[in-house]
Amino acid sequence: MKIIHAATELGNGSRKVCLAIGVFDGVHLGHQQIIRQTVADARQHDALAVVVTFDRHPNAIVAPDRVPPQIFSRSQKLRAIEALGVDALLEIHFDEAFSRKPGETFIRELVRDLTNVHGICVGANFVFGHKRSGDVNLLKQLGAELHFQVHGHAAVALDGELVSSTRIREAIRTGDLDAASQMLGRPYAICGAVLEGDKIGRKLGFPTANLDVAGLVLPPNGVYAASTRVEMRHFLVALNIGLRPTVASARPELRVEAHLLDFDGSLYGTELEVEITAKLREEKRFDSPDELRRQIERDVAAVRLAA
Repeated sequence: MKIIHAATELGNGSRKVCLAIGVFDGVHLGHQQIIRQTVADARQHDALAVVVTFDRHPNAIVAPDRVPPQIFSRSQKLRAIEALGVDALLEIHFDEAFSRKPGETFIRELVRDLTNVHGICVGANFVFGHKRSGDVNLLKQLGAELHFQVHGHAAVALDGELVSSTRIREAIRTGDLDAASQMLGRPYAICGAVLEGDKIGRKLGFPTANLDVAGLVLPPNGVYAASTRVEMRHFLVALNIGLRPTVASARPELRVEAHLLDFDGSLYGTELEVEITAKLREEKRFDSPDELRRQIERDVAAVRLAA
């Protein structure tokens, strides 16, 4: 999948282009329906399937006090979109100037720069542009004028409720990871770069990878059985999400720490995607490092049993 940051970079020449436009946080079942329709249209008309999305949630600019935590890291989002067979992804830098662009202007510029847009696919309730001035009706009006087709897909329902990023975030927050996985259409996983930590786990005999999860929605604090892959090898993981109450700190901060069972090596600077299997216990404070070490030993044994 080719990743571009301006429509003119696509280089499609006279070849037709089919677009899917959206934020696509989580790339859930509803998003997948939109992208799959775009890919199917592209294959039918010998066109390129292109996803148009943004480098941040629009609320980061237009409503910074209401920015939702993200379900996926950027790399997870890109991998999920690529897996659907997309040819290219246009990642637009969403800044103050872009936020002021009317919806009609956005579409007209997109069609101009891509030269041969055959179709645009969005969610039925998708709105875009300054003051939410664009919607499916506007797309259809512009499609009639500029000669492109429009698909406005209704939301997907699961268990009698509509699948949405908001509903998935709530499922993750409350620890209903099975429901989150069903709506995502894949097992829920936390993904982040491995940061330099304070090496307390190493001192206890259980080195951990400290994940950068800034901006992500997270499950409730606690210890989880999980798994990951490093260089195509599978490893079981004891995952701790919480404030580490046993560790004395003037300013406790939320940490996501992964201990990879039977792993020997350095993970600093790499990215780790950890798939959660089950919650083992709540986070708790221990009276001594030895007591904490014994509990970690029990946690590791429980991870092996849960595998």
